[in-house]
Amino acid sequence: MKKYIIVLLAASLGLSSCDDFLTVVPETQLSSATFFKTEADFVQAVNAAYVPLRTIVNDRAWKLSEMHSDNTYYGRNVLFGAVDPQEDLADFSVPEANGVTANGNVLEQWRADYLIISRTNQILDLIDDADVAQAPKDNVKGQALFLRAYAYFELVRYFGGVPLHLTPVATREEAALPLSTEEEVYAQIIQDLVAAVPLLPAKSAQQAGRATSGAARTLLANVYINLERWSDAETILRPVVTSGEYSLIPNYEMAFSDNASNKNNAESVFEVQFLEGAAGLNGNFIYQFLPRPLLASELVEITGTSNPQPIDGEGNNIPTPDIIAAYEDGDTRKDASIGYVFLSNSFRDDKTYPYIKKYAKTHSQHNNTGTNWPIYRYSEVLLFMAEALNEQGKDGEALTFLNQVRDRAGLGAVSGSGAALGEMIFKERRVELAFENKRWFDIQRTGRIEEIIIPYGQRIVANPLDYYYPPLEDAVPRPNVFTNLNKFYAYPADESALTPYF
Repeated sequence: MKKYIIVLLAASLGLSSCDDFLTVVPETQLSSATFFKTEADFVQAVNAAYVPLRTIVNDRAWKLSEMHSDNTYYGRNVLFGAVDPQEDLADFSVPEANGVTANGNVLEQWRADYLIISRTNQILDLIDDADVAQAPKDNVKGQALFLRAYAYFELVRYFGGVPLHLTPVATREEAALPLSTEEEVYAQIIQDLVAAVPLLPAKSAQQAGRATSGAARTLLANVYINLERWSDAETILRPVVTSGEYSLIPNYEMAFSDNASNKNNAESVFEVQFLEGAAGLNGNFIYQFLPRPLLASELVEITGTSNPQPIDGEGNNIPTPDIIAAYEDGDTRKDASIGYVFLSNSFRDDKTYPYIKKYAKTHSQHNNTGTNWPIYRYSEVLLFMAEALNEQGKDGEALTFLNQVRDRAGLGAVSGSGAALGEMIFKERRVELAFENKRWFDIQRTGRIEEIIIPYGQRIVANPLDYYYPPLEDAVPRPNVFTNLNKFYAYPADESALTPYF
């Protein structure tokens, strides 16, 4: 069977200066043997490899990571139908049997990451022998390596060991591979990123939205930190800090993309690109994050659209009392990150709900936004450096990086050392990166699942009204809440039906 690739040319990147990134042409099934000839062919192919990132950040990652933590919860609506797949994630009650789960969110995350991997494998299989000038060849190859590494990094953190596909799948028999170990997957991620760093241009020399050498270094540092390779993390991040390519934006609120401006700004290391409109490049995650039911008159105060419409159902990704209380007095990030909206049709006596404000940018069309999603910001680079240095006993320098982040938030400098300083950095990550899909991975990698999640679950069960349950007899936490505290999700059941290996 010939190898095929679906080249989805609805590119995920670019702004007004990057119109070719946003050009949408019809989907076409082409033979990889005949398609990959020119530089433009490879650019189109790498554009397609970015596309699943939009689905991941818009629809899945916040459910599997942020809502699967103590940062956000759902706003229970008893009039809405069964919503078990998303509630199970927030309630740590994902059902599993024989190592697999039928949860659809888990399945779709798995498939989106492997879609990135399949597309990048097509590029990496052919680009070395392509008759393309060296500089653009290196750039495309670096982007493909970065994207494959990012997809595998998501998979290894969600599932542990996974099938390690490194070449295109040409036959059905090749589609099923044994599970590689976590160590093997991490080794491949590191290999890809070490190769990508020298191939990729700096941010100032790269087309807006594409992976850069700074993004590859930051991702690699994240990998090293997960593996507690502190010295390696420090070494790979130093050039990012000294490059002059990035800086903290003085106003925290302005660190995040607007609907049509302020994208890929000075603080952005890597972000997923969206564009409002009818081209299929838009997102709608802010609508998914809002408590419900919302009248059109209540919604328009947040979105500013000319055609607001009421939204019903069950709200998701609602800031918990826990994250609200985590901000220190005077922290400007609190008001920039969390807003409040009055729901006149709520069953609750307290009809004022918090919502994630940092992504609530005014836009034109209902349920159609162009706000980009931040994957890495420079503030996280500084906090990575602080953590890596603290773990090596270099506390004085660690404090300089930590206090840069605090100073921008309007907070005073802190002092400390050792484990106490490490705890300050851990807490600072929570509020600086709130609602950016970091919290679950921080809890997971530091081995604090039981320490943090068990008391959090107990608070919800004991005080459901505090966690947005309505005061109704049947509106209480389910009996199975907080019964599955596993480090990893079970493998998707639909995928297990296609392989003998899990």
